[in-house]
Amino acid sequence: MIKTSILAKSLMALLLVFSLGTGARAAENLDPENTLYLDLQYGRVVIELYPRVAPRHVARVKELVRQKFYDNLKFHRVIDGFMAQTGDPQGNGRGGSGQKIRAEFSAIPHDRGIVSMARASSPNSADSQFFIVLEDSPHLNRKYSVFGKVVSGMEFVDQIKKGYGQGGTVRDPDIILRLRVAADVDG
Repeated sequence: MIKTSILAKSLMALLLVFSLGTGARAAENLDPENTLYLDLQYGRVVIELYPRVAPRHVARVKELVRQKFYDNLKFHRVIDGFMAQTGDPQGNGRGGSGQKIRAEFSAIPHDRGIVSMARASSPNSADSQFFIVLEDSPHLNRKYSVFGKVVSGMEFVDQIKKGYGQGGTVRDPDIILRLRVAADVDG
């Protein structure tokens, strides 16, 4: 009975990942309402959002994007070979938008290019900060809410200035020039 349950859960997780696609689809085939354009000084990063996996997180991030909340925010914490974090208006990792989002953990692995919400020790403490995974990080699986994946422009994410020490604090950090929902962008 236990083996059947584990097998069933594994198959469900595999089907979920398969149903979302590999992320390799061309940007022009994405739903504009669930696609973000993240503009960096290095180029444009296209992020496919996962509203079926994390509906509350996707809705809140899109709400903040439409308010231009993320424009000019710093990548305040970037750890080489791990992740690049942004979304704090204070630029030090302690700030947010003031609205917490209940966790929406899933079976999607934290592989390279995954976009996930940062949080404090409480699972329900995600706010506006998010991170992009630079290298596969299985230790994050089922502990952070995945809400999207970079489908194009990961080479630009790789160029984001790295931080120092274990905390990854960045001196003179790179910023988000603009973050937009594709449906709101002309051309």
